[in-house]
Amino acid sequence: MADTTRLRIALAQINPHVGNIRHNADLIRRARAEGARLGADLVVTPEFSIGAYPPEDLVRKPVFVTDCAAAIADLAAETANGGPGLVVGGPWRDGEKLYNALFVLEGGRILARRAKHELPNYGVFDDKRVFDAGPCPGPVAFRGFRLGLMICEDWWFPTVSETLAESGAEMLLSINGSPFETGKPRRRVDLAVPRVVETGLPFVFLGQVGGQDELVFDGASFVLNPDRSLAVHLPLFEESVTLTEWRREGERLVCAPLPLPPEAPMPEQIYRAMMLGLRDYVDKNRFPGVVLGLSGGIDSAISAAVAADALGPGRVRAVMMPSPYTSAESLEDAAACAEMLGIRYESIAIGPAMEAFGAMLAPAFGNRPPDTTEENIQSRIRGVTLMALSNKFGDMLLTTGNKSEMSTGYATLYGDMCGGYSVLKDVYKTTVFALSRWRNANVPVGARGPRGPAMPERIITKPPSAELKPGQTDQDTLPPYEVLDAILEGLVEGERDVDAMVAAGHDRATVLRVWKMLDRTEYKRRQAPPGVKITPRAFGRDRRYPITNGYTGLIK
Repeated sequence: MADTTRLRIALAQINPHVGNIRHNADLIRRARAEGARLGADLVVTPEFSIGAYPPEDLVRKPVFVTDCAAAIADLAAETANGGPGLVVGGPWRDGEKLYNALFVLEGGRILARRAKHELPNYGVFDDKRVFDAGPCPGPVAFRGFRLGLMICEDWWFPTVSETLAESGAEMLLSINGSPFETGKPRRRVDLAVPRVVETGLPFVFLGQVGGQDELVFDGASFVLNPDRSLAVHLPLFEESVTLTEWRREGERLVCAPLPLPPEAPMPEQIYRAMMLGLRDYVDKNRFPGVVLGLSGGIDSAISAAVAADALGPGRVRAVMMPSPYTSAESLEDAAACAEMLGIRYESIAIGPAMEAFGAMLAPAFGNRPPDTTEENIQSRIRGVTLMALSNKFGDMLLTTGNKSEMSTGYATLYGDMCGGYSVLKDVYKTTVFALSRWRNANVPVGARGPRGPAMPERIITKPPSAELKPGQTDQDTLPPYEVLDAILEGLVEGERDVDAMVAAGHDRATVLRVWKMLDRTEYKRRQAPPGVKITPRAFGRDRRYPITNGYTGLIK
């Protein structure tokens, strides 16, 4: 007779690959085998684990849905000979309806199915576009226990949790594809507390790990006991199969506490998100490595450091492309940075190409004086050079622009914006400085790069410059970064208007100037490469503004 006083659940915080059904099924098999070794009764995997989340329009392909169903059936058959049951996420076609569902596999069959009820339709989520909403679920009877199983968005609102509690669930267990953004790991725990208070039930959050295009999934799975105490918290950004042990105490199920990891400081969380996002983008798309321009400035230095830590120094190629305006300091700093990181380094001067373009365009330009056109040509020469190396050797071009530049258009289309991916796309310049200081003092968990500092201190302390003309600094064109970033955060993340920013203490003329730069450069951002989502309002799927936009109501 089954022991109905104790239940052992293995939380499989895994890194699936969108669309790679065979790989994901094998990943689930390995997690189940590890769960069996630990003595688990049930192994739980994340949301849509058989196809990986988010599947986007893949689920519109009938053959993809069919292949997912076949893989789930195979996994179900493998439970016939004992061992732990499985919870797997995937698509469920039921007549004309297509659900984002979970499947409980036990005894050689699909014991139960539950469809996602609350479909998110904001920010990076478009579940409503590709899935139908399922009915409010009831609990699943599993080995003498009544499990309140749900999927991600279902627990962000009280309806599903309360329905499960009212229909006899003994615990709430949610499988999730919840992407990282700053502050979100703690916010999830805070939002789970009301579900425990409302229902009196323990709560389990199981998260996915890994990078998928712009999204990074941090895992950070946790368990709250009925008294709201945090019993379990799995590490951020790491795969893990962790056994949780439950026992009945009177009318309640209680989880035995496990040691809790220390909370990582924000620079570490951001840095590790960038590492994981880049590593999975490069590896899952089968690039041999990356190539990037190393200018001697802080953006390219921290990008190179993330690449070395994510991929290993042997998969990173750095290229200095000096012009007549490149300072001796920049040459020294780029070479020193490459040496500290242990990455390949070479120099390709762009002077000959500048002269060739000057001669070629002189008849068309006539007597017009040099301006930003000539500066942009330099940047585009560098872009062409790096793309040529990428094409010739197969390495992906890593773009090094930050969110402050992308917000204001302080970047050259088809120049320094060339590339396949950016780790700084959603990182403001002030955060770039903080990350660089943090990395020079710390080695992140899982880093494959150097054990010591990643860049010369002078790269962090010298005034930033594009070095496209003599004596140039970024502040010739932009407000000081501490001022600029505060205004941008209000306009972008906060969607605040000019008056609100002035009321917060900012100079009106400066706010108007930044607003205009932000508003007029949407066309550039539409053509920028994907990059790691860090903030709640990343450019792209989070923030979608029309390019052709005549609204000026905020400018008075």
